[in-house]
Amino acid sequence: MQDNFIYADDWAAVYEQITNVRGRVAEADDTVAFLERHCSGGCALELGIGDGRVAVPLSAQGVRVEGIDNSDSMLKLLATRTDVVKAWHGDIANFIPTDRYNTVFCIYNTFMLLFTREAQISCLRSAASALKEGGTLVIEIEVPALDGFVNGQKTTTLQVDHENTILRTDVHDPLKQNLVSSFLWFSETSVRRLPHRVRYVHHQELDTMADCVGLKLVERLADWTGGAFTQASTRHISVYRRAGL
Repeated sequence: MQDNFIYADDWAAVYEQITNVRGRVAEADDTVAFLERHCSGGCALELGIGDGRVAVPLSAQGVRVEGIDNSDSMLKLLATRTDVVKAWHGDIANFIPTDRYNTVFCIYNTFMLLFTREAQISCLRSAASALKEGGTLVIEIEVPALDGFVNGQKTTTLQVDHENTILRTDVHDPLKQNLVSSFLWFSETSVRRLPHRVRYVHHQELDTMADCVGLKLVERLADWTGGAFTQASTRHISVYRRAGL
């Protein structure tokens, strides 16, 4: 991931568990099926590969998958799962590809971890340079939920069941489109505080930034199974194509 402030050892220690609690492990098969169609059996690069939640099963489908992450803790988790997926420590906002790929993907809100507009544009530029002619960039991010703030602050309940309660506190800077947050995870007798910060992006702005680096939108969906993106959607999967080198 892009920022050690966000994905330090505390996040790595609970990453698989919290993604499972929030339903992201369960949807990995749908994510893999979507990406496999775009890779067409070729090769893919994941930006912010983490513990390989998607990269590992995608590689099992015959796609050659590589990845970048700037968290050594996350890369260690990936190494315990597979020795097939090649990954290296790096900055997804500024990398020089040594190969070209059918698909580059940046999912699970990783793109928003880039905390400035300049870093986000730089990431898109690096991703475009890593694509083969006709290759696609796939980005999954949340639709900004900016209602409910009082004096620039908000607390949201993300998960409540008989074992876990997960709260999120946000401080909003609308001028920079930044949210500085904490996830508070209550589980049995333990309490964890997980720091988090993002620069949110509306889909129209994402399209404009992509266009600046030669990427054109070809598809936008509400989920990995192909649901239509509407005003009620809480996230989107956007697919961009590099038309020529």
